[in-house]
Amino acid sequence: MTRITVAKGDGIGPEIMDATLRILEAAGAQLEIDHIEVGEQVYLSGNTSGISKDAWDSIRRNKVFLKAPITTPQGGGYKSLNVTTRKMLGLYANVRPCTSLHPFVRTKHPKMDVVIIRENEEDLYAGIEHQQTDEVVQCLKLISRPGCEKIIRYAFEYARQYGRKKVTCFTKDNIMKQTDGLFHRVFDEIAPEYPEIENEHWIVDIGAAKLSDTPENFDVIVMPNLYGDVLSDVAAQIAGSVGLAGSANIGESCAMFEAIHGSAPRLAGQDKANPSGLIHGAIMMLNHIGQNTVAEKVHNAWLATIEEGIHTKDVYTEGASAKLVGTQEFADAVISNLGKMPKQLAAVSYKDGKAFTPPKATQKPAAKKDLVGVDVFVHWSGRNAEELAGQLSKHMNNHDLMLSMITNRGIKVWPEGFEETFCTDHWRCRFTPANGHAIEKKHIVNLLGSAADNNIDTIKTENLYEFDGKPAYSLGQGQ
Repeated sequence: MTRITVAKGDGIGPEIMDATLRILEAAGAQLEIDHIEVGEQVYLSGNTSGISKDAWDSIRRNKVFLKAPITTPQGGGYKSLNVTTRKMLGLYANVRPCTSLHPFVRTKHPKMDVVIIRENEEDLYAGIEHQQTDEVVQCLKLISRPGCEKIIRYAFEYARQYGRKKVTCFTKDNIMKQTDGLFHRVFDEIAPEYPEIENEHWIVDIGAAKLSDTPENFDVIVMPNLYGDVLSDVAAQIAGSVGLAGSANIGESCAMFEAIHGSAPRLAGQDKANPSGLIHGAIMMLNHIGQNTVAEKVHNAWLATIEEGIHTKDVYTEGASAKLVGTQEFADAVISNLGKMPKQLAAVSYKDGKAFTPPKATQKPAAKKDLVGVDVFVHWSGRNAEELAGQLSKHMNNHDLMLSMITNRGIKVWPEGFEETFCTDHWRCRFTPANGHAIEKKHIVNLLGSAADNNIDTIKTENLYEFDGKPAYSLGQGQ
């Protein structure tokens, strides 16, 4: 018997959770359930996180969380509970299988069988944003070596565990050479440790195009958070419907299971929602806690139900489906099929499943780190880079640091900029050592003091470092 925490959520959440729990009980799942309330009503009670301390205590005690979709109210500074839960509990691996159900659910990709493994804690989803000038806002993209190592190794271990043949990495490191570049480099470091598994890398834009066109060419795909979020929904939709897909969020000690779709408040209370996504999340949960036989029983009953043409509205097709049903009637059909096997779709077998232990990252020896300059970001409402360079050179150049470059939105505009380049009021001004002198942090403090004394509005700085002699910062495009 395993004790789990369950949240029924908002919108269609209570309906699909009730349907899912009825199926699990009928299938013989050995579960003890602690119910908690999270989401909209908790937010509106004045709790901006959407979850109480008692609810956190339940999740952390049980370490297994089955969650229906929730609604995050607009405005008011409310944070996404999904993101918060993943990060607070260290649920770094988001696993989303997307499999075609051809010919029973309409799809253009009858051979599709893809698992997307998405990094779940960092990237732009750190949610660190600032408005810096009248015209420019910023969102920080944070990628860490431990984060890359954990998710990439998880993808290869998952492929090995489930007999998958290939792991593909998607990044955009032709542009983001430091952040996505790190993800790609770590992939290339780890892949040789799994010689029996084919590996490949695609730039995410062409990779996404290929995934949409020929998904049968992919097996397991691993990628940073934002790309994984977008493309896992795309993959689910082209496989048949976003409403069919479940999701596992795995950490070193805790795990959360859910449908990938939202709370769909416009459908709430109408018995129209497809519970399949949450059912698949629950199947992944059963495998996670070692109840593989029950997971197999539920999954095969679900496949048999789909084969029989008993479909909810999102996948119902006139002439192909046999019966249009609501949420609870679909659950009833799955329950009636427990013990049956699909006749055309491939039956699943989880009997040989073993406990999957998430890998841990190893800490690398510290590199030699040298300070070689500083980027000072300036709010200046003029549009002429030459004029700004003149002001900065006059008031901020000294015997320690000198202005060497100005960029605007990443494009070099001084020296030798183009007059055709449109500029905003947000300028990156790079200062490097004068006359080859070594730079110290006190020189940056002095530089900022000069800016303040001369009413130059500095809004942030980024120190420029070399690690083991290699520049670890971006140049200006066009430089």
